[in-house]
Amino acid sequence: MLIRDLMSAPAITVLGETPVSEALRLLDQRKITAMPVVDRDGRLVGVVSEADLMQDALELSDRLPSAPISVSTSGRSRRVAEVMAHLVVSVHTDDQLDDAIDVMRSTMVKSLPVVEADRVVGVISRSDVIHLLAERDDRIRAEVNHALRQRNPIWHAEVDSGIVKVTGPGNEADRRQAEAVADAVRGVVAVHIT
Repeated sequence: MLIRDLMSAPAITVLGETPVSEALRLLDQRKITAMPVVDRDGRLVGVVSEADLMQDALELSDRLPSAPISVSTSGRSRRVAEVMAHLVVSVHTDDQLDDAIDVMRSTMVKSLPVVEADRVVGVISRSDVIHLLAERDDRIRAEVNHALRQRNPIWHAEVDSGIVKVTGPGNEADRRQAEAVADAVRGVVAVHIT
């Protein structure tokens, strides 16, 4: 599966000059954990995350316990560029989903900006992958049962973690046919005929 097939788009982005207080509101309102930071042309320049903003709040509250969290020592609102991560890993829309999963697992990054033609077009997150996995068995079950019913209306499949269990086929030829039908569905890990 390609990243473009699962990514959240359009990406919710901010500019480096966006006030920290606005970035906090966006993360909270959109229920996301990070946002790509882009320049005025939409090119990726960083990422700002909950962790960046929480650390900023802690540092300010340690230094200035009575000062508002979003005010810098210069008297102006702090900007995203002052707290964001500059070294950013991104993926391309035509990369395989497995590549994004590998990056998220190896870096512990929760979401990755998705770029196309040097512009941020989406975000792929752990929650996108979890959502896909949670619905995978339901999709496989529906597709396998539809295909099986076209061969024989009494055949039925159940699916658990991509493993299909087919009931109904009686003779060896029917069993082989049911196995071939179920195995042809994308995402099937194994087929058992009972």
